[in-house]
Amino acid sequence: MKNVLPLGKLDYTLLETLLQKYRSAPDPRVIVGPGIGNDAAVIEFSDRYLVLKTDPITFATDEIGWYAVNVNANDIAVTGATPKWFMATVLLPEKKSTYKDAESILHQITEASRTLGISLIGGHTEVTYNIDRPIITGVMAGEVAKGKLVKSCGAKPGDAIILTKGIAIEGTSIIAREKYKELITRGHNERFINHCRNFLHAPGLSVVKDALLAARFAVHAMHDPTEGGLFAGLFEIAKASRVGILINQEKIPVFPETQTLCKEFHLDPFRTIASGALVIIASFESANTIISLLKDHDIIAVSIGEVKERGFGLKISVGGKLHDLEVTASDEITKLY
Repeated sequence: MKNVLPLGKLDYTLLETLLQKYRSAPDPRVIVGPGIGNDAAVIEFSDRYLVLKTDPITFATDEIGWYAVNVNANDIAVTGATPKWFMATVLLPEKKSTYKDAESILHQITEASRTLGISLIGGHTEVTYNIDRPIITGVMAGEVAKGKLVKSCGAKPGDAIILTKGIAIEGTSIIAREKYKELITRGHNERFINHCRNFLHAPGLSVVKDALLAARFAVHAMHDPTEGGLFAGLFEIAKASRVGILINQEKIPVFPETQTLCKEFHLDPFRTIASGALVIIASFESANTIISLLKDHDIIAVSIGEVKERGFGLKISVGGKLHDLEVTASDEITKLY
């Protein structure tokens, strides 16, 4: 059908066109507003900044409440802010939702919030017509001192690009949870699948600890790569900061479990939903100190590349050869649905 949009995030060019075409009334207190690569909005609020984020959970169904809190908290933390308050709109499909379903989701939300020291302050719940799975849209708020704000537009040529944990952590968990029975029929044992399902908790989706540790230093930018995977996250930083990027594919940590599941369903792990990893942009002088601090707190961190001048473009080194980094907003995980 002509002009039908593909599943997943809006194409970057389309989104940028719409944001430029439709602008709201200006407000001098808005420090960071809508834009590609901006993880959260920032508003001047007395002696500090109020940081706000909204994100839906649409791909995952199992432990959807846990996803909702952690994914939204991540985007607050990458600004250097501490996530504090959460609201959730919970939509349940009609004719198939039960009291137990509603209770389970609320339990997940409150447990995830307690783990991160976040207060659940309200929201909305309803049984909704014409959806086939629960959907949660979360709104997270946090605060940061004015001198500690980190923007995604701060990357500078010569900076190091650091990645924590590894890529497609969320994707690994989603594949194992959504395709459990199919993986069994394909010969994978339950122990392996359950281990992959638990990627939600270990290594885990949260990068709050990673981000707040890194923010102790003068990091230039941080970003939580989600839909579109690591490559989309790197593009969004480059777009926001108006810089080029060079990464070395061999240095990017990929869990063997991730490689196995992505290969099973013909997904590119570098373009698969990647919550759980954190991209940190910092000076080369600070990079080793940040990596050491993270490792002291049992967080794996490696340098995977460097920031270049804008004219360099986005490049990836594979086997010593440079290639253009091809990026799309659509996530590989959509191939499962």
